[in-house]
Amino acid sequence: MKRIETPVPQLGDLWMELHDRKKLAKLIVIQDVSQRELAQLAGWKTHSYLGSLLRGDAKTLNPEPALRIAKALGCGVDDLFLTKVSVDARQIDGQSKTARKKVAA
Repeated sequence: MKRIETPVPQLGDLWMELHDRKKLAKLIVIQDVSQRELAQLAGWKTHSYLGSLLRGDAKTLNPEPALRIAKALGCGVDDLFLTKVSVDARQIDGQSKTARKKVAA
């Protein structure tokens, strides 16, 4: 069986995380927009990923579609999504050790 490897996030990789799928569903109804229309406005070819977000099967997406979705629904990006940035723990540890050395000196 072939093992699928997940790509390791690089320092500074940016993505958005949907924090309230029920709010997204409510805004879709309030704005009277279909999943297909919203997916098209987000820049996606199909509505399947939007369906995954609404069901809770997926939580993350690229910043550009998140911005487009928020704009199409007339709300702020912060109302629906959390901004996430990857950080390399080795660099943080190295910086904190350096900082500790400076403080101790």
